[in-house]
Amino acid sequence: MGDLVKNLVVWTIIAVVIMSLFSGVGGRNATSQEFNYTDFMQQVQTGQVEEVTISGREIIGTFKSGETFMTYSPETNNSALIGELIKGKVRINGKAPEKQSFLAQIFIHWFPFLLLIGVWIFFMRQMQGGGGGRGAMSFGKSKAKMQTEDQVKVTFKDVAGVEEAKEEVKELVIF
Repeated sequence: MGDLVKNLVVWTIIAVVIMSLFSGVGGRNATSQEFNYTDFMQQVQTGQVEEVTISGREIIGTFKSGETFMTYSPETNNSALIGELIKGKVRINGKAPEKQSFLAQIFIHWFPFLLLIGVWIFFMRQMQGGGGGRGAMSFGKSKAKMQTEDQVKVTFKDVAGVEEAKEEVKELVIF
């Protein structure tokens, strides 16, 4: 039971570390409002949008009042949006999509392979007994121990009043 708990703790720690590596650490600006795309286009047409930064489908911008907002474009390559922004005299910034770090790429590509190796090692250890003699290949191993005369702890005095023990000894002698 101790090995099982230890293995579960180790695998839980590994899972938490991997999840923390891949979780998005960067949060959004807390003061930005999330608009739907239609409201955003109406704000552009009325001339209330000052600047936008486009990164893929995400559009982050500021109004002329200084308030920030965020919305998502329904299309990845939306040339009509660019035309409307230019017509509305909105300053446009482009942002390259974020790339994964080298370490994250290694984990993504090698994690399934390492997971399979780990599961294989786990099952092999279980089949071999895992050090406790409880594995699948230990079914034929006898756990009997050889005792010598000086290790025998039961004497005839211990069974003096038991008639069944006397009968068994008589049967053994006759045999």
